[in-house]
Amino acid sequence: MFTLNCKGRMLVVDKPIVMGIINTTPDSFYKDSRRTALDEILFQAEKMIREGAAIIDVGGQSSRPGSGMIGPEEEIKRVIPAIVEISTRFPEIIISVDTFYSSVASKAVAAGASVVNDISAGAIDAEMIKTVAGLNVPYVLMHMQGTPLIMQQNPSYEDVTKEVLDFFIFKTAELREAGIKDIIIDPGFGFGKTIDHNFELLKNLGVFKILNMPLLLGVSRKSTISKTLGITADEGLNGTTVLNTVGLLKGASILRVHDVKEAVESVKLVSYLI
Repeated sequence: MFTLNCKGRMLVVDKPIVMGIINTTPDSFYKDSRRTALDEILFQAEKMIREGAAIIDVGGQSSRPGSGMIGPEEEIKRVIPAIVEISTRFPEIIISVDTFYSSVASKAVAAGASVVNDISAGAIDAEMIKTVAGLNVPYVLMHMQGTPLIMQQNPSYEDVTKEVLDFFIFKTAELREAGIKDIIIDPGFGFGKTIDHNFELLKNLGVFKILNMPLLLGVSRKSTISKTLGITADEGLNGTTVLNTVGLLKGASILRVHDVKEAVESVKLVSYLI
């Protein structure tokens, strides 16, 4: 069991939970996840909450392979109104902000978010780790080789599982030293990793339990599924459910998904096996 202090509200992870993705972007890789109008965002948040999401993850910047970066000012315009509306309409829900900018994290937490999800592990904005420590909120620490623009240009590892584990051991010590108390680890499926790397990580996912931290699995509709099966992201729900099920059996604590209902059903069924 894990407990996460989300701005004074305790999120108890005594069984796997589901994080629903809302992208306030025009260019995320899965088009059905894109929501730009506030009424669409609220409708999607309500649907996800009704289906059993414990966390809503709001992002304003696409991190698909090959994507460039927008600045923090534009990202703030995209995510802050959404976070304000969701937190006002659904005060019981935990909101995560998906950003690698410290200024966006600060404004998002002030607006109602209580988790920071940073794909860069503090590598893009040098102020991020210090900022999150000051905000006193949980931090999602993700492994990524490179940046979204170049991360899929020949990613290379001698032993991907060992290298990602070593990264977490080193980085979590740094975060603790900085004052971040609650850390969620994310191996970063698809972020600077080939299809083979992704399957190797999933096969060895149980290794990361030695860190004794909540483990986030983010494989929803990703290209590992679509390229392996010869389908599109739109057709990737079944493959997502299969890999989520494997991840749950190997110790995943949080499923980050586009499709909450199916993920919640996976958690419920797998709970009888673990």
